[in-house]
Amino acid sequence: MPQFAANLSLMYTELPFLDRFAAAARDRFTAVECQFPYGYAPAELAARLADHGLRMVLISAPAGGADRAAMATAWDDGARGTAALPGREAEFRAGVHEALRYAEALGCPHIHVLAGTVPPGVERESLKALCAGNLRWAADEAARAGRTIVIEPINLRDVPRYFLNRQDHAHELLDAVDAANLRVLMDLYHCQIVEGDVATKLQRYLPTGRVAHVQIAGVPGRSEPDRGELNYPFLFETLDALGYRGFVGCEYRPAGGTSAGLAWRDRALTAAPPR
Repeated sequence: MPQFAANLSLMYTELPFLDRFAAAARDRFTAVECQFPYGYAPAELAARLADHGLRMVLISAPAGGADRAAMATAWDDGARGTAALPGREAEFRAGVHEALRYAEALGCPHIHVLAGTVPPGVERESLKALCAGNLRWAADEAARAGRTIVIEPINLRDVPRYFLNRQDHAHELLDAVDAANLRVLMDLYHCQIVEGDVATKLQRYLPTGRVAHVQIAGVPGRSEPDRGELNYPFLFETLDALGYRGFVGCEYRPAGGTSAGLAWRDRALTAAPPR
C-alpha cells in the first residue's frame, strides 16, 4: 500500500495552518506536503515537523512575486507560475531560489515548479523552448542543493489556459531538458479530468522512473478519494504492482471534517499486506 502524505494546504483547513501539523500527526500521518509555505519562517515550520515527527516531502515554488511577501500571496492574488511566461525569468529564478532555501530548512526533497497560464493571443507551442530553458536552469540549481524539481500537468477546468495539461506534454519537457533531477508530479485527479485511462497512464509512465510523486483526490469534486468516479483501491493496487515507492499526496478538500473523512485511508491500510 502506498505511503500517504497529508496536504496541509487543502486538508485540516478547519485549523490555523501551524496547528495542522499536530492534527496530521494525530491522524497517524508521518509525512506532509504543502503548496506555498512562504508566509511562515522556515525555522518555524521545521520546528513543527520535528515536534510532531513529520517529514515534508513536497512544496511548491512560489506562483509569482519578486520578494518573499509577494511570493506568500501570489497564488491568492491570481498568479499561476512563471516558468513558461516571457519576460518573467528574473521572477522565476527568485522564486526557485526561495523554494530551495525552504527545502533546505525543511529537509524537503521535491519542489513543484508551476508553469503559468498561456497569455491571450499566444500559442502554447511558442512557449515550450522558454519553459524548457527555465526548467533546465532550475534543475541545475536544484541538483547542486540535492533536490528534485517536479512539474505537474493540471486540468484546464481548475486553471484555465494552464500551460501544462497532459502527461505526454510533461514527458516531452523532460526529454527536452534532459536532467536526471527533473521529474513529474502525477496528480491522478487532474489526469482523470484531462485524459482518463488513469491505470494505463500509470502503467506507461511509472516504469520510466520519471514520476517522483503522485497525488490523489476524488473526481469530479476534489474531495475524499472514495467519492466519485475513480476506483482508488484498484489504483493503489496498481501502484504497488508497478513497484512505486514514493509518497501519495492527499491533495483534496475534505467534504466535512478532515479527520472524520479519513475512513478511506484506514480501510486501505487495513486491507494492505505488510510492506
